[in-house]
Amino acid sequence: MSTLSEKYKNEVVPQLKKQLKVANVHQVPRLDKIVLSVSSGEVVKNPKIVNNVVDELTAIAGQKAAITHAKKAISNFKLREGIPLGAMVTLRRERAWVFLEKLIHFSLPRVRDFRGLSPKGFDGRGNFNMGVKEQIIFPEVEYEKVDMMRGMNITICTTGKTDEQGRALLEALGMPFRK
Repeated sequence: MSTLSEKYKNEVVPQLKKQLKVANVHQVPRLDKIVLSVSSGEVVKNPKIVNNVVDELTAIAGQKAAITHAKKAISNFKLREGIPLGAMVTLRRERAWVFLEKLIHFSLPRVRDFRGLSPKGFDGRGNFNMGVKEQIIFPEVEYEKVDMMRGMNITICTTGKTDEQGRALLEALGMPFRK
């Protein structure tokens, strides 16, 4: 078990139970899943880039990434239906806890000029979205093997019903939000 999931069970649940004024332990928000996705416009010109994207995302997540395909054709972007565009991976349970711990303690501090995450990334239902501009902030990515810098979207899904519940959970877990 990761130390972050143990911290959640031992410290965060009682703290949030008091803070959110809920009677039942099962009403306390918890981490549901984390979705990592990478999409690149360069893939339209060179489809072999998808393999590099999948390899990098697999290394970062610790489980095999799935290739995403275009849902419809858009002629202005030279995009045809069904061609590969990027990759995504969904982490649940223990892998989600391990990734979140790694993100908070190792990857985010490696971002240049990092001043905290924007609290505007919540979607209204307690889930948090954030973008990462460079994949090299993750220690699993070997800098020498990177062909080009790619960003990625990270969605942290919680069982919180509101943004306040989701933010309280992530702050209690140590997520560095801007004030």
